[in-house]
Amino acid sequence: MDANEIKMVIFDMDGVIFDSEHVCERCWEDYKEKYKLKDAKGMFHACIGTTIEKTKETMFRFEGPDFPYEEFRKDTSNRFHEIEETEGLPVKKGARALLSWLKESDANVGLASSTRSETVIRQLTHAGLIQYFDVIVGGEMAKKSKPEPDIYLEACKRMGITPESAYGVEDSYNGMRSLHAAGLHPIMVPDLLEPDEEMQSLAEVILSDLFEVRDYLKNVWHNSQKE
Repeated sequence: MDANEIKMVIFDMDGVIFDSEHVCERCWEDYKEKYKLKDAKGMFHACIGTTIEKTKETMFRFEGPDFPYEEFRKDTSNRFHEIEETEGLPVKKGARALLSWLKESDANVGLASSTRSETVIRQLTHAGLIQYFDVIVGGEMAKKSKPEPDIYLEACKRMGITPESAYGVEDSYNGMRSLHAAGLHPIMVPDLLEPDEEMQSLAEVILSDLFEVRDYLKNVWHNSQKE
């Protein structure tokens, strides 16, 4: 790849841009007694990086087909919005610095989230980050959810780029599987889930925060310009 081809990055949102996974987990914990959840944390971790439909399937697998999913989703969603409105979603360490640097570098930046695009746009706008993204693809815009590659392929299509020319930044197992299957260069910045052997094999690199992602890409692009 030449220097111009690799100045392309696609981000996941929850757990990468926002520290929203911890907020979601907090909401599930708040309602574990009401719904008598057997393993709220384990079930939540199994649902990270997936769509509403996939989450429903997972919860039925954990709790049985009679679990009142819609009622649970409404309660936890209302609680999430309450926290979002009163406390705001915390932005992940290094996110503003990385996105600002990418903007200054004239990089082509996209976002591919399992969250619905309407919610993505609202949250990014509220945080003052919307201007950093050239393309936004929400969960409803892909035929199949992560770990399938559809959402990243759709983002690449809308950005007018080839998957192998772009880096992808993810925190979840399903997100990393999606990136790898789509053919992007997968960067993992772990959030709630520590990387296992599979993630280590899928990732081009595993970094601790978005400051390190910035430094890594700086180095990659600098070396490409010298070749």
